[in-house]
Amino acid sequence: MTTLTPAIKQIASGLRFPEGPVAMPDGSVILVEIERRTLSRVTPDGKVHVIATLGGGPNGAAMGPGGKIYVTNNGGLKFVERPGKLFPVLQADDYTGGSIQIVDPETGKFDTLYDRCDGQKLKGPNDLVFDGAGGFWFTDLGKTRERDSDRGVVYYAKADGSMIKEAIFPLERPNGIGLSPDEKTLYVVETPTARCWSFTLSAPGEIESANGPYRGEKGTVVAGLGGYQMFDSLAVDGEGHICVATLITGAVSDIWPDGSRVDQYMLPDMMVTNVCFGGRDLRTAYATLSMGGTLVSFEWPRPGLPLRH
Repeated sequence: MTTLTPAIKQIASGLRFPEGPVAMPDGSVILVEIERRTLSRVTPDGKVHVIATLGGGPNGAAMGPGGKIYVTNNGGLKFVERPGKLFPVLQADDYTGGSIQIVDPETGKFDTLYDRCDGQKLKGPNDLVFDGAGGFWFTDLGKTRERDSDRGVVYYAKADGSMIKEAIFPLERPNGIGLSPDEKTLYVVETPTARCWSFTLSAPGEIESANGPYRGEKGTVVAGLGGYQMFDSLAVDGEGHICVATLITGAVSDIWPDGSRVDQYMLPDMMVTNVCFGGRDLRTAYATLSMGGTLVSFEWPRPGLPLRH
């Protein structure tokens, strides 16, 4: 594994556990602040503007149809704060369930699109990615309590609210999710295991089972990290590399599509939680450094992948 230390630019500070960055055409970055419970916009001059106070725990964001922002809301987390450090620990005391929300970034108006699937309440929706067929995949990491935690799920849903279904169960706290450039492969990473899974798609929203050797797993492991490291959210770049925000190490892990190589871009925060691409030729990586509450950017060696919406 090769480690690199990129030159970074701090764009904003004072954010309350930022996540889910979305690089906008005007140069701003829309993101969530999980502890603050908001969807916010960071302008190029570093100013932070609250778009909407969503309640619960807005965790991931993506641009969807009609210019709306789709938010995975985990229902809320309990945080611990120490000097210069903010981090989540358990399910919030006022937690009632998770949801998928749609926000108008111009007016701040929002609605709940989904809060259950086949009668089962969503527990802790975390990250999402749109495909080119009017649908989106999202992870439900579940919630952690003092003595137990939920099992993780991946769902597929239509952006218009007409359909939601369970696609993968169980996974160990699935977090980041993304699609290959040809949309034939779905990538999902698990937080505690630091494993990156790939799932072959036979059609939009349909997984072709790999019939795994242990319990008939639908996917295969592309890569895993050793030592004390955890995976968070991810983005896929234009050459199909899986770019995963990596906790504890404080890095963005650059995984080759065939799993043959992993590079790590080191960043100054133990909780690097997400990354997206923007700027000229999508060569600018924007990363949320959540423990210290900053948004930074640095140059990526390849163009990012233009996202569906």
